[in-house]
Amino acid sequence: MSQANSADAYTPGEIAQRVENAGVTKAGLATVPTLVLGVLAGAFIAFGAILYMVVITNSGMGFGPERLLGGVAFSLGLILVLVGGAELFTGNSLIVFAWADGKISAAALLRNWLLVYLGNFMGATAMVAMVHITGLHNLADGAVGATAMGIAEGKLALTPLEAFSRGILCNVLVCLAVWLCFAAHSVVSKILAIVFPISGFVALGFEHSVANMYMIPAGWLAGSGLVSFQGYVENLAVVTAGNIIGGGVLVAGVYWLVYHRTDN
Repeated sequence: MSQANSADAYTPGEIAQRVENAGVTKAGLATVPTLVLGVLAGAFIAFGAILYMVVITNSGMGFGPERLLGGVAFSLGLILVLVGGAELFTGNSLIVFAWADGKISAAALLRNWLLVYLGNFMGATAMVAMVHITGLHNLADGAVGATAMGIAEGKLALTPLEAFSRGILCNVLVCLAVWLCFAAHSVVSKILAIVFPISGFVALGFEHSVANMYMIPAGWLAGSGLVSFQGYVENLAVVTAGNIIGGGVLVAGVYWLVYHRTDN
């Protein structure tokens, strides 16, 4: 292969094969590494959420530009996950591709999801406590804390249908970002592949279950009296279900129908 060709992006068909191979590897990863990498991903997404909160606070940029800038900032989380290496539940919806192709069992798929989801929750929750201890919510005379409260309250104000549909659309974009990363040969290419879809889902107000593991409790700790444990659990359940449909069915399932269904 020539140097020029080796720098070209992988074709969509090649991406599909790489996604399948990655799914087999992820499903076969031992329990402790899977859980630890899940904790890291939860923490990484929390870093993106923290940066998002700080960036949009008192920005004065107007509705659209502020949300776009916040989306770019939030992209830090997935950049850390995909470049640094970690296991994120929403991105692992793509493992459905390997399951649909018969390369892993349903039990292996569900085991990965359960371990990674638990790890993501542990990492995000630990970050809630650690960041609160730093007093970050007091920055800008408490404006960052007010931002955290507003975000959390806004999420819990969504109807179940709104949260579910936003969860679907969110993970379509997240999994497309992951999918595009499989086309890349370099770190710079991966970052560029991540920033636009992630900025899009954040700017559009879609719902990411792992981000909510950080954002909702952070708003509660910042002082919101409108955030309840029941509302938090209900939001996570509905958004998680939407994320599974968006990534597992509308991305992994659709691409499997296109590239691998006729191979079986």
